[in-house]
Amino acid sequence: MLSTVTNLVRGALMGIAEVIPGVSGGTVALIVGLYQTLINAIANMVLALRQLVGIGTGKPSVRASAATFRALPWRTLIPVAIGMVVALVVGARFLEPLLEEHPVRMRALFFGLVLAGVYVPAHMVIRTSPGAWRVKDLAIGAVAAVFLFWLTGLPPGNIADPNPLVIVLAAAVAICALVLPGVSGSFLLLSIGMYETTISAVNERDFGYIALFGFGAVVGLGSFVTLLRWLLAHRARVTLVIITGLMVGSLRALWPWQTDDRDLLAPAGDVPMVLLLFAAGIVAVVGLILIERRLGISEEEEAETAKQ
Repeated sequence: MLSTVTNLVRGALMGIAEVIPGVSGGTVALIVGLYQTLINAIANMVLALRQLVGIGTGKPSVRASAATFRALPWRTLIPVAIGMVVALVVGARFLEPLLEEHPVRMRALFFGLVLAGVYVPAHMVIRTSPGAWRVKDLAIGAVAAVFLFWLTGLPPGNIADPNPLVIVLAAAVAICALVLPGVSGSFLLLSIGMYETTISAVNERDFGYIALFGFGAVVGLGSFVTLLRWLLAHRARVTLVIITGLMVGSLRALWPWQTDDRDLLAPAGDVPMVLLLFAAGIVAVVGLILIERRLGISEEEEAETAKQ
């Protein structure tokens, strides 16, 4: 029962992150110890679909596909999925006005969350051979950070009435942020001008738009997660270094003081409250990490569960 509740909360935290521009669901998955499990599970789902239709596996096999599906860690995935869906729907309704009415304070809170979350992939790098961060690692991480710093500085676009192909393509790109820490799907949608349209579609139950977005998400996720799984299996250290850099670079999007065109400003206004919320974000992440350790749930254990 405790495990189910924990996974519901984990999923809810990831769902909330996907609503907030600048915060990545992948970042939250790392923090709460679900990252490797989700990567393996999604990759295995893709494999099962390929087995079902015979793509790259010889001939179609319902038996092989069913066996792959049955082997997935459903006790973890189902409550996580439920938590995510509920949080997405509720978050779209309640977080949107908070982000509009209190943008500085909300960004300060999330800045603290992501800054503290950088510890997770950075520490995972140390756990891989040859251990401590090297000059080469720092250089690669810096390049990744600078790239995302530049990307998150681009002014937002505006597409009020996208055609179906644009919806599918935008979803395919944005959904990759679900499994790539540091890159926010909501922020990407905001950059290309489709964030408000997508949030409105969710709030207004525009099932046509949602279906197209869902199709694009499935295509994008299925294509990207297989590559990411291979990288984590064969190039784990450099992949984690890049993820760390992306998370650091993404902090630009969450700097509390900025214009609508994403120009950075100096601190102003109610600075003490902003600093308090910033600290609260850090404390929240530290608390999550300590809870995961207290419950004995580690990334390695999650990975082992995903293989069973």
